[in-house]
Amino acid sequence: MAAWDLTVTVEDLGPDAPPLQISVTSDLHIGGVILKLVEQTNLKRDWSDHALWWEQKQQWLLRTGWTLDKCGVHADARLIFTPQHKPLRLGLPNGATLKMRACFSSPVFRTVMGICRVLNLRHPEELSLLRPVEEKKKKKDKDSSEELYDLTDVPLTAGSVQALYNGMPAHFADSPKTEAVYKMLSVSLPSPAPEAIAKLYRPASIVDKTHIHTRWLDSSRSLMQQGIQENDKLGLRFKYYTFHDMDPKYDAVRLTQLYEQARWAILLEDIDCTEEEMMLFGALQYHIGKQSLSQDMVSSCQGMDDLESALKSLEVKMVGDGNSTDMLVRDTHNKSSRLTLKGYKQYWCKFQETSISYYKSKEDRYGEPIQQLNLKGCEVAPDVNVAGQKFCIKLLIPAPEGMNEIYLRCENEKQYSQWMAACKLASKGLTLLDSSYQSEVQNIQTFLSMQRSSSAAPTSQTDESINTHSLVSPRYQKKYKPKQLTPRILEAYQNIAQLSLTSAILKFLQIWQALPDFGISYFMVRFKGSRKDEVLGIANNRLIRIDLGVGDVVKTWRYSNMRQWNVNWDIRQVAIEFDGNINIAFGCVNADCKVVHEYIGGYIFMSTRARQQSDTLNEELFHKLTGGHEAL
Repeated sequence: MAAWDLTVTVEDLGPDAPPLQISVTSDLHIGGVILKLVEQTNLKRDWSDHALWWEQKQQWLLRTGWTLDKCGVHADARLIFTPQHKPLRLGLPNGATLKMRACFSSPVFRTVMGICRVLNLRHPEELSLLRPVEEKKKKKDKDSSEELYDLTDVPLTAGSVQALYNGMPAHFADSPKTEAVYKMLSVSLPSPAPEAIAKLYRPASIVDKTHIHTRWLDSSRSLMQQGIQENDKLGLRFKYYTFHDMDPKYDAVRLTQLYEQARWAILLEDIDCTEEEMMLFGALQYHIGKQSLSQDMVSSCQGMDDLESALKSLEVKMVGDGNSTDMLVRDTHNKSSRLTLKGYKQYWCKFQETSISYYKSKEDRYGEPIQQLNLKGCEVAPDVNVAGQKFCIKLLIPAPEGMNEIYLRCENEKQYSQWMAACKLASKGLTLLDSSYQSEVQNIQTFLSMQRSSSAAPTSQTDESINTHSLVSPRYQKKYKPKQLTPRILEAYQNIAQLSLTSAILKFLQIWQALPDFGISYFMVRFKGSRKDEVLGIANNRLIRIDLGVGDVVKTWRYSNMRQWNVNWDIRQVAIEFDGNINIAFGCVNADCKVVHEYIGGYIFMSTRARQQSDTLNEELFHKLTGGHEAL
């Protein structure tokens, strides 16, 4: 077999060194090529992390047993011999930038697993990497002095659960420098100045929100294949809003970073909340900031006051003859309330097993109901304004063509707490006789009391250290002066001042998870047969079609009714089939349809986790569900 010359650039020889020429034959395997290269460099070092990168084809040659012929490498190929692990700058949810080594040759899914192992973040499948928002040139020059927390010297460990020393993973306990990094990761950072918040990118509309999610990297391909270079900056964020197995004992970093992501989503108006909720969020941030300064997260995790109740409080996943009462009901049947019935009608409602039946009056309750709603599998969301005495329950009830949207209006807090608890249990297929009913009612009442202003509290109380404009979003900064905000935030603070640091973070996350728009990622799409662009919202259990003009929900489809979904990669169109012969298809306007396909597959993968008891991730299943044609 004829020998020929192969040109390889060896990065370790320096940027100015000429490429090496080695004589090879087509049946030489990749491992043999590497051996010849190493011999020719005459450098004595550990080459075990190096591999060959084929520049023209944008692919790694990692199968060392394959021959050049099998890989398709000919004399015109330009190869680079380079380390697989390189430094990367990571922007964290709390705004800090971390420099650490990451794998540039594995699929991003596995690279994130490696990053999370070093940072002591359990359940790495919930996170991913995304490209940062484009920065203007001027701004870059100013920010070049950004503080970097350096972890490039920390060795990558193999175990998934870290051994803890003094409450922190062993590799952080090595030096004061790494201890400081762990503290930054696991303890909430102080509130930024209002000027700093004002400078940050804020989505002004739902269209802006669709741009945020176009920047996620493809989990099936490596960093190098996606044009990411050494020392580039990427964001590490929670991508899938299904937080599995939260345990404050092991999840100090995970809880803190999740809290920071939630906090910034609220401060930058990425998610809407009412004025009352904003004051409570502000009070909780103030409390968490004070607690973080006065104690280390490590010690507060060990002294976790009531682990069970704290974990319960985080599970706010919207998921006999019972109660009967007069209730105001509004049924909007898949249309937004803004377009249809604005008022409520009063009916006599009866809760039985997992269904609500409603009648024209109390006297009619023995006859046929106007309608019976089975709440099993429905979604329950609060629509409450305590100060305005508005206590509504929003129900999304599965229907053949999508979801029906129904609002129940309760007369008072007590009625609301009982009905809300009953609806939540019924959505899980449980009745009022279930033992958890009373504690659910109690939880809801406690939650309402937090939003109620306590008149007994001295409202004149002020706190000079409270920087109110750092605790609320710019909309409320414009609307109110600090002297107006201070008493309101301190009033809300009275209700939560007794919470421990971990309980306060869990409470913040609980309220965030209860917001109507929680966990929805938006994409601009064009539905088949439609002439205009629309928005597709992807949540952990459903897809939402949103009218771009008025921002109203047009249709909702649940994953539980999904038969199959596939992508026509030639025309970049996603097609989904639901029960009852309902088919939808759409193309993506500003994102790659692979990103949308991966989101849907990713959420379906997340739903399989509870059934798998083992700690190891089924990586193969993730790529089967999210990888598309390339993975199969």
